[in-house]
Amino acid sequence: MKYRARNMVLHRNAVAYAATTLASSLMNSVFFFYYVNLFLNHYKVPNNWFQFAQVVYMLWNAINDPLFGYLQDNSNWALCRSRKKAVYYGAPIWALTFLLPWFPWADYEKFPAVAGLHLIVTLCAYDAMLTFVLLAQCALFAEISTKPEDRLRLIKYNQIASVLGSTSVFWSSLVSENMTNFHNLKLFCVLIAIIAFLCLRYSSTNVVTAYEGNESKIENEGLLSKESENFGVAGAFRTTKEIILNKNFMAFVTMNFFQVFHVTFCSNFMLIFADHLIPKGVLPSVAMSALYGASFILPQILILLGGNIIAKFGVYRVVMVTFFLQAAAAIIVYLCGRNVYWLLAFFFILDMTLPSLAFSLFNVPLSDIIDEDKRVYERRTPQSSMVFGTNALITKPANSLAPMIVVTILNNYGYEQLKDIKTAEDLGASNSEGDLDNLHAIMFSSLCFIPFVLSLVQVVVWSFYGLKNNHSVEAKYTEA
Repeated sequence: MKYRARNMVLHRNAVAYAATTLASSLMNSVFFFYYVNLFLNHYKVPNNWFQFAQVVYMLWNAINDPLFGYLQDNSNWALCRSRKKAVYYGAPIWALTFLLPWFPWADYEKFPAVAGLHLIVTLCAYDAMLTFVLLAQCALFAEISTKPEDRLRLIKYNQIASVLGSTSVFWSSLVSENMTNFHNLKLFCVLIAIIAFLCLRYSSTNVVTAYEGNESKIENEGLLSKESENFGVAGAFRTTKEIILNKNFMAFVTMNFFQVFHVTFCSNFMLIFADHLIPKGVLPSVAMSALYGASFILPQILILLGGNIIAKFGVYRVVMVTFFLQAAAAIIVYLCGRNVYWLLAFFFILDMTLPSLAFSLFNVPLSDIIDEDKRVYERRTPQSSMVFGTNALITKPANSLAPMIVVTILNNYGYEQLKDIKTAEDLGASNSEGDLDNLHAIMFSSLCFIPFVLSLVQVVVWSFYGLKNNHSVEAKYTEA
């Protein structure tokens, strides 16, 4: 009977936890799929402003992730310390920041600098709230249960929510006619913001952690005081140092840096590359919308269908297999060439699916690292947000580096002048067919070689991760 009651609580927790995932998936899928194309091609932000915005974004990421992580684990402020309150109060602000990119602030042809400022504010504000809310959610994942089978169940619920949320790219592409009807896209984004807000509020009022019942006891004993937890700069540096010195954490976070780079590269440039490399008429508009949508939905469906395989072989081995598949697929497509359009379309889907599939499983190894950190340093409560925040400190710069590097490469081949030209018939007097062909060639090479190189590096780095068999062992400490 006791097991049954616990099982029901976990199911309710999983649903509440997954509601945050649904909200983040709805917003993140659309935001990161469109923002580069929106600011470069629709608002026509100058290249120097685009690069500057990415640098500011990268620096802001370096500050806000560890800061929010430390505050959420060690602050006496209820808004920071309580994961649920962080989600509850962060919900409306995050939904509002999601709406920032879709509404221009001025006539950007007359005031191009305003477009650059718009991009900077959009990236920093959206990432701040994404970090604040999702750090709390990631900590909840580690604190709902320490049992491997419970965490796999949470992942299944999570993936169902991700499947539903990821359809936002398909529907947005459909209602906006692949971004040609910008008014419809704006209306659709307002609807997404409202749904996301409601999901976040539901999640924050219904989820329960294994440590929740002990919070008042811990506070009364003074375990969260500044003296006992060394709250402050010195404590933050010491805890961060302890986390970074964990060889399993460093193996994971290095691999994850390249994974974030790959996922960002795919989501930011898939729409741009597909528009240039797959001629109009080869695939109908609905098929192109399906291609974009499938790339976001398939990873979650594969995790749901492959739950038994993941449980049997473990996250480590599944992730390693995706690296080999990515490298092999990239070489096959490159050897076949860019004129085999059906294979190119399939590779677009595959190259979005495999990195996203692996990325969706990363909460499990990070939670194992949190368990290990708690045991090794005999912490009273797990430093969940600190581990996730330190991970983000190292990996988040890849979100900026990916578009900066790729846009720089493309601009060296005339992308800034040719970005609105898809075929030879669209060429003006100032450009030649050879220029367009060179641009398409570098796009195709980038599409193949970036995943190939990243995958090879990840195979080497990931092999140093030591917690490979945690799917088959008991939790390392007893739940409170």
